[in-house]
Amino acid sequence: MSKSFFSKLVGILILTTLMGCGIYSFTGGDTGDAKTIQISFFNNNAQFIEPTLSQEFTINLQDFFITQTNLSLVKSGGDLQFEGEITRYTNIPITATAQQTAAQNRLTIEFNIRFYNRTDNTKNFEKKFSHFHDYDGSTILQGATLEAAYEEIFERVNQDIFNASVANW
Repeated sequence: MSKSFFSKLVGILILTTLMGCGIYSFTGGDTGDAKTIQISFFNNNAQFIEPTLSQEFTINLQDFFITQTNLSLVKSGGDLQFEGEITRYTNIPITATAQQTAAQNRLTIEFNIRFYNRTDNTKNFEKKFSHFHDYDGSTILQGATLEAAYEEIFERVNQDIFNASVANW
């Protein structure tokens, strides 16, 4: 057999295999028959209100699902729907120095998530998801430092939400 024929045969086999995967995604998500996703604004109902947190989390979760699935984002009537609220925002010392000052602090954010799968109601849920970011006690959590903390927390929470909703973990 010639190299050209062998290359074409391998290409056809790979293409056939990928087409046979159907709704499977390389990220591990199974969106079933869903074509659209709706992610509503997450209100901040925590005792401590960080002004930009609601908007930043909502946009971050939307971006995460758009990049991890082939779903189209819609404002209403989505096949998959997320709604919820921020329920806890705490920033507490977790270790102390000999001088009784904070050596390390922990920012924790908790989200209450309601997920509705309009194509398969058995997958609906309401769950709490949270994660934390530890940082040096002498650091002021603002600007780029706060954004880095949000990025770490959002990345973990988004992955957990994804796993619970479309990866079925």
